[in-house]
Amino acid sequence: MKRVLSGVQPTGDIHVGNYVGAMMHFVELQEEHECYFCIVDLHALTVPQDPVELRNKTYELAGIYLAIGLDPQKSTLFVQSQVSAHAELAWLLSCIAYYGELSRMTQFKDKSKGKENVSVGLFTYPALMAADILLYQANYVPVGNDQKQHLELTRDLAERFNNRFGETFVVPEPLIAEVGARIMSLTDPTKKMSKSDEDENGRINLLDSPDVVKKKIMRATTDSESVIRYDVENKPGLSNLLSLYSVMSGMSITDIEKKYEGSGYGTLKKDLVDVVNERLRVIQEKYYGLSREELERILREGRERAEVLAAKTLKDVKEKMGLAMF
Repeated sequence: MKRVLSGVQPTGDIHVGNYVGAMMHFVELQEEHECYFCIVDLHALTVPQDPVELRNKTYELAGIYLAIGLDPQKSTLFVQSQVSAHAELAWLLSCIAYYGELSRMTQFKDKSKGKENVSVGLFTYPALMAADILLYQANYVPVGNDQKQHLELTRDLAERFNNRFGETFVVPEPLIAEVGARIMSLTDPTKKMSKSDEDENGRINLLDSPDVVKKKIMRATTDSESVIRYDVENKPGLSNLLSLYSVMSGMSITDIEKKYEGSGYGTLKKDLVDVVNERLRVIQEKYYGLSREELERILREGRERAEVLAAKTLKDVKEKMGLAMF
């Protein structure tokens, strides 16, 4: 089977935009691919983090991975920082990366803009991401638009290393979901639903209570019309709700439009509350049924499997670069 690798940072709250845009597809991928899914806590350190919060969010994300349907018998789940080869390969790759190409990364420009002090880690973040991928000789990497540039750099570094030291790394390909809704903010449908949005009403978190979900959906931005029609340009708020309804229910947007023909936005929103809460109920029941001991056992077993492959790749890299091995 082809190998897939992806990771999620244990920061903020995982919301339905994360779920629909990426994590839901992880569950499908594990059926036909050899999958490695990690909690990328080292990446989280590129900006200041509260240590207690970071640790708790690591466990929370592990629980969500399992609750959405990732199977530790089919996928390898682990915490990035517990496999030391990630940090070591990141240094080795940073030594063949160029300052110019790292300085051109748009995500670094965006996150550092206007800040007086920016960590070196934020600058070298793409080298660590490349190490995450290349360690496991991943064939495919699920990516969104914000990470495409980083994957291109990963491919460049893999080819540069292979040309300089001999065939070593698989050059990964981006994996773009064929069908996938982009869920926007409930309060500003022109912007993507985001962990970092200061307005909590803009996102629905996977662990939100039914009452909180209801409040957020009923207050969601729509428009002054009453016609239920998918029209992103003229009705972005309503179109966003229709996308959310479709992906959470399995109904096509056309069928939803027909179902609510002649109905008002209030009726659509009330039904959407039920649709979303039912999907989240299943996830939350699984999540709250997991113990910390079970999470640690699964992550420990995942780390052990990941270390075998990571160590093999790292040994090959070090030997080819001329580092003493004894």
